[in-house]
Amino acid sequence: QMAAKINEAHDHIAKAEKYLRTSFMKWKPDYDSAASEYSKAAVAFKNAKMLEEAKEAYLQEAEAHTNNKTYPFNTYVSLQDMQRIPEAIQYIERASMMYVENGTPDTAALALDRAGKLIESQDLAKAVDLYQKAASVFENEDRLRQAVEMLGKSSRLLVRQHKLDEAAVSIQKEKNMYKEIENYPTCFKKTSAQVLVHLHRNDFVAADKCVRESYSLPGFSGSEDCIALEQLLQGYDEQDEDQVHRVCNSPLFKYMDNDYAKLSVSLRVPGGGKKKKAPAADAGEGGAGAGEADEDEYAGGLC
Repeated sequence: QMAAKINEAHDHIAKAEKYLRTSFMKWKPDYDSAASEYSKAAVAFKNAKMLEEAKEAYLQEAEAHTNNKTYPFNTYVSLQDMQRIPEAIQYIERASMMYVENGTPDTAALALDRAGKLIESQDLAKAVDLYQKAASVFENEDRLRQAVEMLGKSSRLLVRQHKLDEAAVSIQKEKNMYKEIENYPTCFKKTSAQVLVHLHRNDFVAADKCVRESYSLPGFSGSEDCIALEQLLQGYDEQDEDQVHRVCNSPLFKYMDNDYAKLSVSLRVPGGGKKKKAPAADAGEGGAGAGEADEDEYAGGLC
């Protein structure tokens, strides 16, 4: 029975290759019929437990579909199931370019987003590239809400890779888009993300500039975000690790997207500033009392 399945698969491959051949009377390959045969071959190989051959057949099916200017969605799912994600991504990218050319950019952007999700666990840099491409397609169509969502994904992944210079640029783009669509509260959150990134880059001037510029946003001045950021910058500038620690561990920062929350809890002041608690070695009653007094200085919280 296994041999019959293998023979069946090879028969389908032979038929597919025949459909792709051209001759004096047949000028153009029949990609559609070839794709169908490659798909049948892949299933037969899979049933025969010949997984490598099945993967190759699926790849050939995807190529035939792409050459035929059709979107082989099921093929990509099969390739994903068979751990051939990088190859699947190549075909999705080619298909997305084809969609843009054919006047269906939304489909192109959604395909790129899906590709980004597929590859994220294996290759963060490639996922960033795909999300940025999806953002560009949406932006060209003036679909800013969708574009900024894609940019948000790429910003977080850049932070995860510690590519902080690129992350700073990406977050600024997000902030500009949110400002354009008048979503000001999210602009405040993006300012917090920017400040964390810039402080991790040891660039206090850039962090401070982001906050100064945000005062032009309606509602920023006096907001919870504004007060927390001013306290964070003050603590950082004065090398007061206790104040920085308190702000960075407040709910406002702790419940940001995970990648930014990690930046928050790992932030340290320059020059090795220490928290104001007395060291254990001389922590007599007086030392403990001094530590408590300093704790009380900021006990009122952020607001």
